[in-house]
Amino acid sequence: MTALFLILIVIIILTCIGLDQISAKIGIPTLLAFILLGIIFGNVGAIPMYLDNQVFAKDLCSVALIVIMFYGGFGTRWEAVKPVVRESVLLASAGVIATAALTGLFCHFALGWGWAQSFLLGAVVSSTDAASVFSILRAKKLGLKNNTAPMLEMESGSNDPCAYMLTAIMISVLNASASGWSLAWMVFAQIVFGAGLGFLIAKGASWALQHMRFSTDGFDTLFVFAVAVASYALPELVGGNGYLSAYIVGMALGNEEFKGKKAMVGFFDGLTGLMQVLIFFVLGLLARPAQLHHAVLPALAIFAFMLLVSRPVAVMSILAPFRKYPIRQQLLVSFVGLRGAASIVFAIMAVTGSPLLDVDLFNIVFCIVLISISLQGSLIPWTARKLDMIDLKNDVMKTFNDYSDTTEMQFSQIDISEGSTWDGKQVMELGLPKNVLIALVVRGSERIIVHGDTRLQAGDKAIIVTKTFADTETYLVEKKVKPDGKRAGHAISEFSGDGLVLLVKRGEQQLIPSGDTVLEAGDILVILRKR
Repeated sequence: MTALFLILIVIIILTCIGLDQISAKIGIPTLLAFILLGIIFGNVGAIPMYLDNQVFAKDLCSVALIVIMFYGGFGTRWEAVKPVVRESVLLASAGVIATAALTGLFCHFALGWGWAQSFLLGAVVSSTDAASVFSILRAKKLGLKNNTAPMLEMESGSNDPCAYMLTAIMISVLNASASGWSLAWMVFAQIVFGAGLGFLIAKGASWALQHMRFSTDGFDTLFVFAVAVASYALPELVGGNGYLSAYIVGMALGNEEFKGKKAMVGFFDGLTGLMQVLIFFVLGLLARPAQLHHAVLPALAIFAFMLLVSRPVAVMSILAPFRKYPIRQQLLVSFVGLRGAASIVFAIMAVTGSPLLDVDLFNIVFCIVLISISLQGSLIPWTARKLDMIDLKNDVMKTFNDYSDTTEMQFSQIDISEGSTWDGKQVMELGLPKNVLIALVVRGSERIIVHGDTRLQAGDKAIIVTKTFADTETYLVEKKVKPDGKRAGHAISEFSGDGLVLLVKRGEQQLIPSGDTVLEAGDILVILRKR
């Protein structure tokens, strides 16, 4: 029996890999495929895997959400989101509340639901899904104009805590277990204890990572994983918002420099991907097609209202006053607000925590998520192009670990100028170290495979091969020269103690600097530092 179970797991994994390839080609989020796979295995598979225990599913998915929230913060580059942090925070808080309120009003007046159940549904579906959004943007390599991608990343990565808080409040209201004072205390505790403990845990973990020395490889990663779990559990014990705390701790640690950080990226990237697959697959196992068809019409109505009214109104009311976001950008931000796994997990929380529900909340939310991911998600690239919001020069794939080494060899270019020590010499005369090899000479349009008697000349580009250098005690950072900053208009040699400037990105140019290179406002410096 154990062997059959393991074979079934292998089949599921291989099927997931195949669906990943297919979904990437057609532009539909991979996670939708995992939901459909769960539905198949849970209903019509060779070995049906019925999962009727919604309490167990809720606990399992809640734990998975901790990892997703933590790594969502861990992978967010502060330098990238800093220009839009106010807008992102407002979208993740006030935007969520506005979306929930408008959707709740629609459910009450258009569908005839009771007030409490209407606003409960609004709270459950009020947050957007980061995994679904960025699986599309990254699969299609869609760079977006005017800091849209960082804004979407921070909003969708940080708005689940607000939706979670609203859901918890509405469950209390529906169960008639909350008074005005208790609700006020719940809001206070969720925000203050969640953010406060998150800040303290982040400070403590950062200090430990800077000063502790782990004798066994991988124990630093295990320590950070324990911190991620603690960042959720400790605030939850005192009524705080654990998801908010996990996101804050993740962002704080992700923007710190400490030994072994790059090695953690692969671990948490893979673990987060596994958690996302687990959530969507388990939620698929819970679904029953025989029950879903009754929920399709109300789900379509709610989805259409959110797409056309509640989400756009919430987004535009927040972004329009800033006066720097054109209407086409506001429309794109509105459209990209996909509903995802968190909404279904919160729906399970509502169903298991509110026995008085007389609407099929779980199946309605499940249908909304399916419609949002499949229809809305597949149209994101087309919508971005129609709104002229695609920036071909902007790399949406860029993360804090851009400069990690991935190969054992590295190619570099040396420009040979007239009168330099290499001008007119044969390669064998250069006295290069044994671990440095000139592999190719680019001379105009000619490519010359180099031998020992190859003679270099001014104007050549010598392509050298060296061994990749991996070091945990040095790291690379990017800094932008501000118009009113101390570096603008000054030579690099005038500054010391800030590391070594390896590269200056100036518009389309990439300059290898010298000490007398004068920096200009807008330059991006790649700086080598040591810990």
